[in-house]
Amino acid sequence: MKKSMIMAEWKQLLRTRKMLVPMIAILFIPVLYAGMFLWAFWDPYANMNALPVAIVNLDEGAELDGKQLALGDELVDKLMEGNNFNIQEVSKMDAEKGLKNQDYYIAIEIPENFSQHATTLLDENPEKLTIVYKPNEGFNFLSAQIGETAMERIRAEVNDKVASTYAEQLFDSINEMGNGFGEAADGAGELHDGASELAKGADDLKGYLETLASSTITLKDGSDKLAKGTTEAAKGAADLNKGIGALSTGVADLRTGASKASTGASDLQSGITDYTAGVEKLRASYAQIAEKEAEFGKAVGTIKEKTAALNGSAQRLADASKSVNAGIDDLSEKLAPVLASLPEDQQEGLKAALTQLQQGSAELSAGMSELTSGTAALSDGTSQLNSSAGQLRDGHAQALAGLDELNGSSAKLTEGASSLAQGNGALASGLEQLSEGVAKAQKGSSDLASGLNELNAGTGTLQEGTGTLASKSKELADGSAKLTDGMNELNEGTHTLQEKLAEANATASEVNPNEKTYEMAASPVDVEKEGINEVPNYGTGFAPYFLSLGLFVGALLVSIVFPLVEPAIKPTGAFGWMASKVSVLAIVGLVQALVAVGIIKGALGMETVNLPLFVLTAIITSYTYIAIVQMLVSLLGDPGRFIAILVLILQLTTSAGTFPLELIPAPLQVFNTLLPMTYSVQAFKAAISTGDLGHLWASNGVLIGFMVACLAITFGYFALVFKKRYSRDTVEA
Repeated sequence: MKKSMIMAEWKQLLRTRKMLVPMIAILFIPVLYAGMFLWAFWDPYANMNALPVAIVNLDEGAELDGKQLALGDELVDKLMEGNNFNIQEVSKMDAEKGLKNQDYYIAIEIPENFSQHATTLLDENPEKLTIVYKPNEGFNFLSAQIGETAMERIRAEVNDKVASTYAEQLFDSINEMGNGFGEAADGAGELHDGASELAKGADDLKGYLETLASSTITLKDGSDKLAKGTTEAAKGAADLNKGIGALSTGVADLRTGASKASTGASDLQSGITDYTAGVEKLRASYAQIAEKEAEFGKAVGTIKEKTAALNGSAQRLADASKSVNAGIDDLSEKLAPVLASLPEDQQEGLKAALTQLQQGSAELSAGMSELTSGTAALSDGTSQLNSSAGQLRDGHAQALAGLDELNGSSAKLTEGASSLAQGNGALASGLEQLSEGVAKAQKGSSDLASGLNELNAGTGTLQEGTGTLASKSKELADGSAKLTDGMNELNEGTHTLQEKLAEANATASEVNPNEKTYEMAASPVDVEKEGINEVPNYGTGFAPYFLSLGLFVGALLVSIVFPLVEPAIKPTGAFGWMASKVSVLAIVGLVQALVAVGIIKGALGMETVNLPLFVLTAIITSYTYIAIVQMLVSLLGDPGRFIAILVLILQLTTSAGTFPLELIPAPLQVFNTLLPMTYSVQAFKAAISTGDLGHLWASNGVLIGFMVACLAITFGYFALVFKKRYSRDTVEA
């Protein structure tokens, strides 16, 4: 009887087109939900390069330690090279307009003082680098959130770049400081050497001062002798003054004669200058004559060549005329027989013509002979003229050479006259200076005499001073001993300073930074991600959630198309009645699960840790949701479907398929453990990503518990309905 009800249920389903077609369509509902959602959200970050983002670079750049800094340009280039967004560099006006028109999701603005603020690290009030981030959150909120994450990466990159620049400057300063320590050590060494010399000098000074103290007595004795000598020197100075007076008179006479000699030398120099100018003009004239004679010689040479050619031509013409004359005579003889045969009047005319022709040729021959003689004479004359022109040219050349030699000697003569004039002038000037010097010497000797008189008077004062010097020099010798001790301490201190500076230089020289050093200083901490149960993309991460959603929606739609309670034939028992419905739902649930798994695995290429358990979990989940929907709809009808939708909504918000459970409101967290989607999501995660079999079987066990409980309740309902509706008819039958 159970078999007949199952067969009847399937026959009704297969024969009723209005039921069969929707049922076939329902088989693809889970994959439409799960597949379309997963396809859409499979890897949204892979298409980030299609997200239009405007960037406005207003950075004007800055100079840091002589280097040009353009962080704005570097940031734009780096963003352009990356594949994070569809970066479009535009003006500020276009960016704001694009945000309003929803052409851009995000606008990034780099202010004009971006690089300038990077140079203020050591200022009293350093300025931070600011990047203005303008998301159009109303256009798409998630794009704004993605943009914030990207901006954090950009901020980190800019921080690394600026910190690297600062680190480079810091290490450069350390190197410069090391060099300074080296120079300071060298200077300290020189200071030490100087202190050593100073200490030696202090010792020497001490000895000198002691010698000075002992020599002051000798100085006092010498001052007495000085007083006596000054008296004698005063007398000699008076005699010197008289002799210098006589010298002054002789120098005045010598000065007058030197002035006259200087004037005569000037006149001599002027005359020689005029003579030299005349010689130069004569040389220029001869040079022009030489040029003209050269031209004349060339012309005579040309005439000579032409007359020779003319003589040759005349000779050839004379020879030709003789030939013509002989030819005419021969012609006359040969024409004689012809003429005899002609009439007399013609004979006379022709004979007269031949006669004239013979006479003309004879005269031509004679003239050509005379012409030949004339051209020969002309050729001889031009040859003689050419020879004479060459001789004339040679004579003028010799004259020009003599003038050149004379002109060169004139320059020496002028130079000698000039030297003579300068020497006389210098002599006159020297005599004048000698006169002045003699006058000054006379005055000086007078002053010397008076000064020596005063010196004689001051020797008494000197005698008193030497006494005082003798007493004070002893005190100075005592102080020099203290100075020597201080110099020794200074010498030791400079030696210690040199050693310490050398150690500092060695320590600073050990710092050899490079690009890796700058990067280390800029970003000393690196984060290594060691993923556990790695999820390759969003689609794989959301698959448990969307697959659970699709299977639940598929179960809901099955309840709309397929009658979950109404039997195909009159039931004969509650179990057979329920079995007929469950047989159809089991096949539908199985096909839904397999189609969804096949599309997600085959078409989308999702990777799973354990494919058999993934398929088994999908089947268990599908059966569990169908059992829950069957129970609610069987018991409550349409209100049951409404309750199923409410359950679905609660499951979507509390199953922790998207956000972690701890992030949802506390009142909703209560439903997490009470609803089946929590366990289906956990089971799918274990089968797809984590491979935690214990967790998978525990979650599938809870799902199976939900399924068994719902099937039991549904069976109880069927048994109750069968008892009320059909048990009496069955007993009567």
